[in-house]
Amino acid sequence: MTITAYHIARAGIALAVALLFSAIALAQPAPQSAASKFEQDRAAILAMAGNFKVDFDFRETVAFTPGYEPRAPYHSGGHEIVRVIEDRGDFISLQHILVVGGEQKFPVKHWRQDWQYQPERVLVFIGGNAWRQRPVAADDRTGSWSQTVYQVDDAPRYGAVGTWSHANGVSEWVPPSEWRPLPRRDMTKREDYHVMAAMNRHAITPAGWVHEQDNVKLALGGEPHVLVREIGVNTYVRSEDFPVEIGDDYWRKTADFWAGVRGIWGAMEARGAPFALTQKGEPERLYTDLLGLAGDVADGKTSAADALARAKGVIARETTTDLPPLARRLRTSTGDGGDGEARAY
Repeated sequence: MTITAYHIARAGIALAVALLFSAIALAQPAPQSAASKFEQDRAAILAMAGNFKVDFDFRETVAFTPGYEPRAPYHSGGHEIVRVIEDRGDFISLQHILVVGGEQKFPVKHWRQDWQYQPERVLVFIGGNAWRQRPVAADDRTGSWSQTVYQVDDAPRYGAVGTWSHANGVSEWVPPSEWRPLPRRDMTKREDYHVMAAMNRHAITPAGWVHEQDNVKLALGGEPHVLVREIGVNTYVRSEDFPVEIGDDYWRKTADFWAGVRGIWGAMEARGAPFALTQKGEPERLYTDLLGLAGDVADGKTSAADALARAKGVIARETTTDLPPLARRLRTSTGDGGDGEARAY
């Protein structure tokens, strides 16, 4: 066979291509170990603790029900401290406390977020002020974190499982969409939809962090249908421009009481059976009584132990394992209450 200039040229091109791909392969970062990824995940979660100026911005965007007009944007803000109240390595709990008011500022216990690495199950909302434990498949569990969010009274709100990514210099956690109760901005004012199907993305920023939401307002009366879509951007910018000690002092005085309250709810979750609140809509009786007991503890009017004994009665009064019709119908209509309940839209 005669080697021609054509063959030489083709060989040169092949060599150049091989060298190019070799260079690209060498430029790729080495595979990250599970241990180092785990530590990066933990660092991102812990980065959400601190003192912040917060801004909450929600805007309805696209209507999908004939005749529906998107409502006016909702915007609010303030100052908030976020404290690590438990860290067991593969479990981190962050408590939010608002510091509000004019010249006479005061604390308001806000939401809590619990993070569990490679969870075997996650607590999810199933409608009708009811929740249940959902198993997490082994493939979905590996390397992932669940985030379970709790309300001001430590009753559950919603849960999801997702994976932290640290690509391109951004640490962010993105789960699939899951159901959650109506936000208070709508719970006290609206009856035209029943659940929020929400994707909650958390990302760490140079100034703090951001909680981005892609929400669907879902009406379940008759044939389920989407009312409107909504976007939410909640920013947390680090700030010392408020009396941080007011929030910390409240927590120092009430931490034992709230630990006991978390224990009551945790025992209810651990039993594994679905449970619900007895009050339809805004659970005002529940949070008013529990926050009032915490206030008495903070003011020295009662001990944490006495307040906790009364709190057990409040929670027993306001919860049930007899699911309300909406939650019962949703659970039975999807067999075991699996993913269908969160993807019916």
